Amino acid sequence: MIKAILFDLDDTLLWDEKSVKEAFKATCELAKAKYAINPEMLEERVRENARKLYASYETYPFTQMIGINPFEGLWGNFFDEGEDFRKMKKVVPTYRKEAWTKGLSDVGVNDSEFGNELAETFPIERKRNAYIYKETFTVLEQLKGKYQLLLLTNGSPALQHTKLNITPELKPYFDHVVISGGFGKGKPDPAIFEHALELLSVKRDEAVMVGDNLMTDILGASRVGITSIWVNRHDKAKSEVIPTYEIAHLNELLPIVEEIDRS
Repeated sequence: MIKAILFDLDDTLLWDEKSVKEAFKATCELAKAKYAINPEMLEERVRENARKLYASYETYPFTQMIGINPFEGLWGNFFDEGEDFRKMKKVVPTYRKEAWTKGLSDVGVNDSEFGNELAETFPIERKRNAYIYKETFTVLEQLKGKYQLLLLTNGSPALQHTKLNITPELKPYFDHVVISGGFGKGKPDPAIFEHALELLSVKRDEAVMVGDNLMTDILGASRVGITSIWVNRHDKAKSEVIPTYEIAHLNELLPIVEEIDRS
């Protein structure tokens, strides 16, 4: 019998991909207005430079383990405890400025002062553009009270709590929030899933994991024997990681949970 449901946050409940896209769009429009450059091309170049720079820092292995992507580095402040987070906090101002300045340079604009202005604008726009999938609250409303709900998310506690603070309707649905940066290990490490089960006081066959990422949410769940439900909104190709169930829309979740309960 299912007693608890573990949910991923980004691109499962929150539409983080769209939030980032809209923040880039708004920021790059400033460059178009000032220099008449193609905003889509600038976005592409900033994204590429951000990925390369991010991977060049000594903090990269830590961000990989905890699950903090390059675009979160473009707006997070990382006021978190721990030596690795202190290193991130120190490096991100330079990282942001360089990513935007190099992006501008790639499209023919050499203006480091303006690059810094864009780097400071992007976090503002990301906070302004907070998107949640329209079905999120409908589904959580159906589940609340019937099952324990736990939010299991990779990332910096400060940044993930910022996301929850700018979408304040979401957090009250959850009995627990577990963030990898606070725990010390991220999905797909089995330890963070086992920690979630302990918090809920349930066995692995009494929980399901719902998430959009095969290599973190689904792989981690499978490693500890938790039933996994992959939210595949964009018809992504399967990999060697096989979910227990696959849905294209969160609205398909409740019937599957009820089916598991009956089996």
